[in-house]
Amino acid sequence: MNPGTGREAARLAGLVGRGLKKTGRVDVVLSPPFIFIPLLSAVRRKIPVFKIGAQDVFYENSPGGVGPYTGEISAKQLKACGAELIIVGHSERRALGETDETVNKKLKTVLRHGMRAVLCVGEREKKKDEAFPQIVRDELRFGLRKIKKSLFKNLVVAYEPIWAIGTGKTDTPKNVYEMSLMIRRELYRLLGRKIALKIPILYGGSVDGKNSSSFLSVGGADGLLVGGASLNPKKFLKIIKEASKL
Repeated sequence: MNPGTGREAARLAGLVGRGLKKTGRVDVVLSPPFIFIPLLSAVRRKIPVFKIGAQDVFYENSPGGVGPYTGEISAKQLKACGAELIIVGHSERRALGETDETVNKKLKTVLRHGMRAVLCVGEREKKKDEAFPQIVRDELRFGLRKIKKSLFKNLVVAYEPIWAIGTGKTDTPKNVYEMSLMIRRELYRLLGRKIALKIPILYGGSVDGKNSSSFLSVGGADGLLVGGASLNPKKFLKIIKEASKL
């Protein structure tokens, strides 16, 4: 639920946008609260150097069927506001009770609308005797089931160990590398090698300007899902600058 006002959201987007002109080619997506997406779309029209994402979505389309779905936002509405990417299954949404079935429905509707989807997976606690946590395997398997393979061209997977989010306890680049390999192998098994090789795997979990480079180089991550650091333009631009060097 950050930032708190539309003015602040537009200010942050403007600062990041102007800063991006000085960096190398990196795909940057800003995912604000729903109500600020139109404001960021306006900023983007003036500074077209970033894309816009959404933090969540509802799995049904516009009103119809069993009801109007009061309080929910559809993929169609988000797309109309300027969003091009939607985060699905974030750990905080799962902590509020979102099930694998719900995540699967959301992922399906995002991909069907021709938008990119970031499927988040990750374990709640780190166990030394568990190289590839079963919960991560299950979140991938249930999240991707019964979706046409042709739609996976717009899929992104984000590994976000819950124990490392907002705690300052970052994972190690070595472990991120190993987890990325295991996630990739699971994608091979579920979708086939050709499709799996094209799916970017991101890392998210207390990412900042000091560790971002190592997660991308040593850790082998294709990108980063940045949380708190994205609210500080200087810190966020430093992360982007480090990524542009690779």
